[in-house]
Amino acid sequence: MTRITLPRPDDWHLHLRDGAMLTGVLPETTRHFARAIVMPNLVPPVVTGAEAAAYRDRIMTALPAGAAFEPLMTLYLTETTDPADVAAAAASGLVKAVKLYPAGATTNSHSGVRDFDKVRGVLEKMAEIGLPLCVHGEVVDPAIDIFDREAVFIETVLDPIRRATSGLRVVMEHITTKDGVDYARSQDDTLAATITTHHLILNRNHILVGGIKPHYYCLPVAKREHHRLALRAAATSGEARFFLGTDSAPHVDPLKECACGCAGCFTATNTMQLLAHVFEEEGRLANLAAFASENGPRFYRLPVNTATLTLEKTATPAHWPAKIETGAGPVTVFDPGFPVFWHAID
Repeated sequence: MTRITLPRPDDWHLHLRDGAMLTGVLPETTRHFARAIVMPNLVPPVVTGAEAAAYRDRIMTALPAGAAFEPLMTLYLTETTDPADVAAAAASGLVKAVKLYPAGATTNSHSGVRDFDKVRGVLEKMAEIGLPLCVHGEVVDPAIDIFDREAVFIETVLDPIRRATSGLRVVMEHITTKDGVDYARSQDDTLAATITTHHLILNRNHILVGGIKPHYYCLPVAKREHHRLALRAAATSGEARFFLGTDSAPHVDPLKECACGCAGCFTATNTMQLLAHVFEEEGRLANLAAFASENGPRFYRLPVNTATLTLEKTATPAHWPAKIETGAGPVTVFDPGFPVFWHAID
C-alpha cells in the first residue's frame, strides 16, 4: 500500500501555549488536524469556564486564513476548582475534559493537585455528567525513580481514584510503559489511553547515547525498548481504547538547549508522516485511521470527521523545516533520525 486516505485526524493532547508562540505554532496543527484537545497549563492556568472561553477566543483569532479547525477546551484541575463551574462549562459545549496534573509533574504543573481528597467533589460531578478526566500519570515523590513514576501512579493514584469514583471516564494521557498498556487493556470502556508519536519512535537510549539530545527530552520521559515496543503494538492494534494524542509541546530553542532544559517534543509538523511510517513498519497501515481519526472521537462522544487526509509514499524522502520561526523564538521540529517517505497531501 502506497496511498491511504483517512478521515481527517484529531489530536487528543496538544499544547498551543499563548501569545506569539500560539500564533507561530498553530498553523502546524491546522494543516493536518481538524480538532485538538488543548492543554490548559498556561501561566496562569486555565481554571474556570470563563478563562477557557477567553483562551478559545485567542486561538480562533490566531487561526490561519481559511483554516477549518476546532479547539476543544479543557480546564486545569486545582484543589479549589468549583464543580458547578465545571458542570456549566461542560453543559455549554465549551469544555470537553478536565486535566489532572499532579503538582510538579511537568511543565507549568505547579498549580496541580497535591491532596486528591480535595478534588473528590469535582470528580464525582464529572462522573455524573460524563465529562472525561485527562490524567498526566506520574507520581512526583522524589524517592521514586523517574522511569518508574508511571507504573507507581497507576497503582497508588489512578486505580484508587477510579475505584472510589464509579463511572468516571478517564484518559490516561501519553502512556509510556507496558504497565500503562496492560492496565488500559484490563479495564472497562470508561478508560482510554493516548499515545504520542515520539514515544513510538524513541527509547531512552535515543536521549542519552552519544550525547544528550535535548529535543528528545520529554515528560513522561521515554523508557526502555520493551516499553516502546508495547506502545507500538497497542497503537497499531486498532483497539478502540488507544488513540493519538501527540503531546506536541513547543519550547523555544534557548529553553531546550540549556543547563536545565524544558521537557517536550514538537511533533505537530510531521506527526502524520511519521505515523504512516511506523504503522507501515508494523504491517498495520490499515489501522492508522482507527488510531488517528476514529477511536478518539468515539470516546469523546463526537462525530468522526467527514473531511479527509491522504498520505502517499514515494521514492523521494519527505522534507519539513528543521525549525519553526515564531515571534517568541525558534522551535525545533522533531527529527526521527531516519528518512521518511510518506507525504501528506493537503
